[in-house]
Amino acid sequence: MLQIASKLSPRPAIERLLRPRSIAIVGASTTPRALGNTLLNVLQDAKYSGELYLVNPNYTEIQGRPCVPSIDDLPVGIDCAALAIPRTSVLETVRACVRRQVGSAIIFCSGFAEAGAEGRAEQEEIARIAREHNLILQGPNCIGMVNYVDNIPLTFDLRPSATVAEGEGIALISQSGAMTSVLCVSLAASDLKLSFSISVGNEVTTGVEDFLEYLLEDKYTRHIALVVELFRNPQKFLRLAARARELGKTIVLLHPGRSSAAAASAATHTGAMAGDFKVMATKVAHAGVVLVDTIEEFIDVLQFVRFCPSLPRGGTAMATESGAFKALTLDFCETIGLDLPPLSPETEAALRQALPPFIPPSNPLDITAQALIDPDLVRRSLIPMLADDKYGCVILGLILTDEVISSYKVPPVIAAYNAIKPTKPVVYAGLDEGAAIPRHYVEELRALGIPFYPSPERALRTVARLTKYAAQLDRLQAPPPAIRIPSSLPLTSGVMAEYQSKQVLNAIGIPVPPGALARTLEEAQSIAARIGFPAVLKAQAAKLAHKSDVGGVILNLADADALASGWKRLQNTIARALPDLKLDGVLVEKMGQRGAELIVGAQNDKNWGPVLLVGFGGVLAEALKDVRLLPPELSVEAVMDELYQLKSAALLRGFRGSPPLDVRAAAEIVCRLGALMRSTPSIREVDINPVIVYPQGQGAVALDALIVTDQPQS
Repeated sequence: MLQIASKLSPRPAIERLLRPRSIAIVGASTTPRALGNTLLNVLQDAKYSGELYLVNPNYTEIQGRPCVPSIDDLPVGIDCAALAIPRTSVLETVRACVRRQVGSAIIFCSGFAEAGAEGRAEQEEIARIAREHNLILQGPNCIGMVNYVDNIPLTFDLRPSATVAEGEGIALISQSGAMTSVLCVSLAASDLKLSFSISVGNEVTTGVEDFLEYLLEDKYTRHIALVVELFRNPQKFLRLAARARELGKTIVLLHPGRSSAAAASAATHTGAMAGDFKVMATKVAHAGVVLVDTIEEFIDVLQFVRFCPSLPRGGTAMATESGAFKALTLDFCETIGLDLPPLSPETEAALRQALPPFIPPSNPLDITAQALIDPDLVRRSLIPMLADDKYGCVILGLILTDEVISSYKVPPVIAAYNAIKPTKPVVYAGLDEGAAIPRHYVEELRALGIPFYPSPERALRTVARLTKYAAQLDRLQAPPPAIRIPSSLPLTSGVMAEYQSKQVLNAIGIPVPPGALARTLEEAQSIAARIGFPAVLKAQAAKLAHKSDVGGVILNLADADALASGWKRLQNTIARALPDLKLDGVLVEKMGQRGAELIVGAQNDKNWGPVLLVGFGGVLAEALKDVRLLPPELSVEAVMDELYQLKSAALLRGFRGSPPLDVRAAAEIVCRLGALMRSTPSIREVDINPVIVYPQGQGAVALDALIVTDQPQS
């Protein structure tokens, strides 16, 4: 009869990896610093309490523990096998694990998909075997994992043990082994306790999304820290991000690859400007994920969400001890987009009562060095600022210098916080990074719920990031606009000509100029007589996406004679430029009034789903790339807010005497396009360029359009 490693009831497969009750080290060794030796020492030092088995044909015992020659000599049903073996032995070892009904395995070695075709083929075979037999695999090309809750280190990268209580841990999941090591050290230095750290490597069967799914339900894990270069299952990740919001658990993401170039072969302006990273960033932000740019910001944001009782909402107030730094703060906050609203009259009056006469109330507030002789000044300053509804966060930027000065500055802040018991975040930042502040002060501040940052710029940047994040979370509470899209739309396969694209836009309520397709001059004259002059002629064919480049657009035709002349000129020009092109006809439209040009587009990303693009059109779209990517579910008000964040937004509000534009009408076009993309997955890309926006109250109109569907024309 076969031995059974555990008689306990079945558990989720991934739990057998993350919380193994039995472990086999395959390739256990007596050689110091060898992987098999290090794994054994780390587990023994952690006093691993489960069943521990050693496998190596060269030994009968290691460190007093019995060692068997092969996996086939192990009991059936061991939870996890740690493979401390060369790449050439992995495939056969995985087959042996399957024969012995091992629940999971960690493959540490490299040389698989990242190393070329041969390694990729071997990795695919390993994955096939594992999936067929429900074997959970971590790696290859990883450094393992540490379960800090149960103190189970399955890694060769030595880690200090830490006790983590329910609801206070951060789970780190990283595709990079090196970054796993770096971040474990940095998180610990900021008093951030880990529940799990997991290096996923090549994700042969089990990836970021699988570990995230399990850890979101873990009672010890409060927040999730991710380092991801490529999401292998984006749609699952977005669903899990929504689940994280429901549970009140924050996901913080560091994603290398911001500089990735967009595909040069994109059919529309939208496709060319919506690069992979930008699409990912748009989708994860809308899903409620905090996307950061640097390792430093990664740690800083995690510190804030871990220790602060709430997120910063609205403006920020700051108190400091330097007039020069007050000016630097104003400069820096303008650069990072952090709002420092001026004091309200009530707050100003309250501060005048609280401050000495020589300290003028302002935001930022310079309390000078007076707090050294009047320690209660910090408390008296905080009360009015925290009471002001304009401020969702208060930052204290104080000079610490050394242990003696710190002993004057920090205890009054702690006392003030305990006396006030604020519900808004209060953040402590040392102005002089590197000052010798006693460690216990930092720990006391964080234990109270006051994040401590060694420099003011780090504190300000973190608050700026999380203020925007909180606003995004609030926006997610609003449902998408209720826009009905007809069940039957006049879609054709592949690239649709302008007149066909406008038929679709018209069907969903997006305004287009009055006009129709003409196949003869007589039809063109009839259409122009009906819609009125001046008129426009546009050559139409699916293969003629850029009509202007070949003389396919004739503008401002004042009357019937001009239209006849223009018709002839257009036909001759197209025939010379593209002699083999057969036109569907000529679109005859009413010449519209001039207005501001926007580009509105959409792309159905094969991984992330639909995303919208808005920005200034015409040459500005390509030259300046003054555009923003949006999810397709936003309300009209949210889209308006996005439009007002464009670099050239002053043109929308009215510039140098020009009237404000009808931004709401433009936003309604964007929302209707979003509804179309949500309801019609067969549409691959849409480009509406330009959308002409008229003065407030006069609307907006789609002047040109191109739709691309999934099935290309033959």
